[in-house]
Amino acid sequence: MSTASTAGKVIKCKAAVAWEPCKSVSIEDIEVAPPKAHEVRIKIISSGICGSDHSGLQKIIQTPFPVILGHEGIGVVESIGEGVTNVKPGDKVIPLFVPECGKCRGCNTPNSNICETGGLTGLMEDGTSRFTCKGKTIHNFAGTSTFSEYTVVSDLRIAKVDANAPVEACLIGCGFATGYGAAINTAKVTKGSSCAVFGLGGVGFSAIAGCKDAGASRIIGVGSHKEKFPKAMKMGATECVSTKDYEKPIHEVICEMTNGGVDFAFECTGHISTMMTALQSTYPCNGVAVLQGVVSPQDTLPLHPGLLLTGRTLKGSIYGGYRSAGITKLVQDYMSKKFTLDHLISKRLKLAEINEAFDLIHSGTGIRSIMIY
Repeated sequence: MSTASTAGKVIKCKAAVAWEPCKSVSIEDIEVAPPKAHEVRIKIISSGICGSDHSGLQKIIQTPFPVILGHEGIGVVESIGEGVTNVKPGDKVIPLFVPECGKCRGCNTPNSNICETGGLTGLMEDGTSRFTCKGKTIHNFAGTSTFSEYTVVSDLRIAKVDANAPVEACLIGCGFATGYGAAINTAKVTKGSSCAVFGLGGVGFSAIAGCKDAGASRIIGVGSHKEKFPKAMKMGATECVSTKDYEKPIHEVICEMTNGGVDFAFECTGHISTMMTALQSTYPCNGVAVLQGVVSPQDTLPLHPGLLLTGRTLKGSIYGGYRSAGITKLVQDYMSKKFTLDHLISKRLKLAEINEAFDLIHSGTGIRSIMIY
């Protein structure tokens, strides 16, 4: 389908629609309207399936239904709306679930990548949707909705990348950038330091890679699925610990292994108990714990101030602290073979097999599945 033949027209294509929470998604024929002013319509070529998509499906992340999930994709610009200047038809791009207006306080705050226009309403900025199916309005997810052969995003939510970037680069749209950036940008892991990474999925593996590239001398991967340990070691872990092998709390094990606690700990699971464990695993005088997992609005962290008073730091990290230019640079680094994404991919699927990918996330046995359209 050429750009010339589709620009300004409604496109009919396939998408994975979640009609209601906690149920399997279904592959549907949908209509994707043309982009309006400052919007971009993208032909998606591949998309990863992230734990946050699963959280959206389970209503842990609040999103209106019906919805097209997905926020970890790469594609080619099919057409642009009036006023778009940062990309043109034919450009290869990664949609961004974290926008960048360049004008708000967040965008103009050093060391921040959070934009005030980043509300997750399920609709475009004008309060409408570009998706319809069976006569019904379908909401978007995270402003991206990459589980569709075509999607429409704001021009504030897009990073132009290398034209030769392969399908695997979709993982830079979330999982890799989130974990890698948490180590490099948020924690600022130091050379010769000790680190512990809790949760050996796509984000956790990427955090391990970030710790390695930052020069950490000891990187402990922590998880309950031992079949993932060999891959964690390939990504840069110096050792792995299973939570099932000890009767005592795992933070005590980590502290005993590291003379009082690690310098940096990364929580990549979205479980409150693991967030506390990560914090308690850090050295009390100057340890840094970074939280990346998504929890429900009802969850709270039972934090005693004494855990922080001696010098620990507890930080949060969204998308690894990256903005649009950082994502473009990450893809360049990947193309230059500075890092690999191969160890993150456990399965390559078609869009029609998406529920299999969700099952892998639910069971905790998969690392990252990508769908190739």
